[in-house]
Amino acid sequence: MRDYGFPEYIPVAKKKENAQKSLEKLRKKNPNISPVIIDRKLISEKWWGKAWNKNLESYADLRNRIGRGRSYVRHGAVLDLQIKKGKIEALVQGSSSRPYSIVIQIDKLDNKIWESVLEICNHRIDTMETLISGEFPKEFDELFKASKNGLFPCPKEIHFNCSCPDSATVCKHVAAVLYGVGARLDKDPILFFKLRDIDFEELLKKSMESKMQSMLKNADKKSTRVIDDDEAFDLFGLD
Repeated sequence: MRDYGFPEYIPVAKKKENAQKSLEKLRKKNPNISPVIIDRKLISEKWWGKAWNKNLESYADLRNRIGRGRSYVRHGAVLDLQIKKGKIEALVQGSSSRPYSIVIQIDKLDNKIWESVLEICNHRIDTMETLISGEFPKEFDELFKASKNGLFPCPKEIHFNCSCPDSATVCKHVAAVLYGVGARLDKDPILFFKLRDIDFEELLKKSMESKMQSMLKNADKKSTRVIDDDEAFDLFGLD
């Protein structure tokens, strides 16, 4: 029953139950489905996830809207979240029996910003270790968090589409997905580079070359050996 035009209140426990049922159905069709599971107090706890969420919340035109998605992502409504090059694809359980389909496009990082990142990497030792752990040199921290010309996308670089009937540009389903990305970056920060269409291997090799050249110089040795991609990734413990 509905009163005064407002939808019927659905308890959180019921929402979780509905989301779980939908997830089980989807898994039968697609074993590779990747739901966002929040099993902790905070949606994001590490630098990457927190920085992603903080960046979104720093913009007035997003801050007042994305908060609607916190409860959705917490009770398991984001049934599938796939981060691809320049794109986020997701399924979110809403009030309908069938999940809504969400596609979020992220513009490619500006070339000038990318060149600045490479320049910083090329003059710092151990940059990649700190990059993966989220313990950045001051230059990186400022570059990532800059409200303008930073690595995180601004509102005009984010384009939303949801299959729900909500007329709002940023509906609660889109908002849940955006917070879901923050949670996902906690576990795999390299996905950020994929999302922004950044050549992570080039960034890694830049740092490695600088590091190896410094080591050889300090040892007073010369070498023309080129580091293979596999060796570079093994050295940093990356898959």
